[in-house]
This record gives sequence, structure tokens and C-alpha cells, in this order.
Amino acid sequence: MKPGERADRRVRADAKRNLDGLLQAALTVFATSGVDAPVREIAEKAGVGIGTVYRHFPERSDLVVAVFRREIDACADAAPILAAEHAPGEALARWMQRFVDFIAAKRGLAAALHSGNPAFDALPAYFQQRLQPALRSLLDAAAAAGEVRTDIAAEDLLNAAASLSMHAYAQGSEHARRMVSLLVDGLRYGAVQR
Repeated sequence: MKPGERADRRVRADAKRNLDGLLQAALTVFATSGVDAPVREIAEKAGVGIGTVYRHFPERSDLVVAVFRREIDACADAAPILAAEHAPGEALARWMQRFVDFIAAKRGLAAALHSGNPAFDALPAYFQQRLQPALRSLLDAAAAAGEVRTDIAAEDLLNAAASLSMHAYAQGSEHARRMVSLLVDGLRYGAVQR
């Protein structure tokens, strides 16, 4: 290892932590105060200067896109982890609850996403590109194990869970989680036991 390499890695690790903290702070602030919350509030919550926010995200839309993509990626990346740790039906059920959490996070971003700003145009395709295959892999494994029906389209299930969650959140996050649990239970009807 060259003399400056270790310092460079530490700086890069610090920068990544700062960026992760900034995105998490933005998500939290957006969820409580909306996407028009002052950038200063996000910077303070992240423990960084306002210049750091603008250095990474020159426009507010850049920050909103980064937060949304981060949440999509986290949800999609949870699928193989859950599949490795749990039986297929349980992995699917746990991922669906993770998806409910994603929908809750998305609620804080919804106003911006539907604003007509062209900066957000690519997000729906990114959502489908990342989440459909993640869910499809879990559905296929659960169907192969005889734990759910085989005729379920990932896109349909994502849309049903999102719609159900958005409406159920008016009564609280636990209500949304219960409703999606009922939806997942319904997937078991007509499963072919192996």
C-alpha cells in the first residue's frame, strides 16, 4: 500500500458516510416537512454544512432523485438477503413489509414526484427496473416451494401493495402493515403444495 492510499480510503469512507447521512437526513426531513423543507434543516439534521448539501446536490430535484433511488435500491437489495436468510414464503412476506416501509418513505416524496418536473421522469422506470425483478425472484421461489400461487405478476402485486399501503397509511403505519399481511396471506390461496 502506498503512503497516501490509506488516507484516501479514510477520506472516501468519511465522504460516503457523510453522503449516506445526508440522504437519510433528507428522507427524514422530507417525510415530516415535505420536499420543500429548508436545505438548512437537512444539513443540520445530517451534521454537515449547507455547502456540503449543495456540493453534492446543486438542485433540490437532484437531492430528491438521490433519496428516491437510494430507497428503491435498499428495497431491491433486501430481496436476496431475505431469500438467503428465510424460507421462500417468509422471505416474500418480509420483503412485502419492507416494501410497505418504502411506500411510507415515498409518501414524503410524492408531491415532488408528481410535480411535472422532468428531473423525475426516469424514476418510475427505475422503480420498475429494480423492484419487479427483486419481487419476481421471491415470488418464483415461494411458488416453487408451493407456498404461494403461481399466477401472480410482480407488477400487479407491487401495484396492489402500493395502493393498499397509500390508503391504509391514513390510519397509521401498523394498519398498512396489517393490510399488506392480509394481501400476502391471500397469495397462499390456490398454492400447489409440493
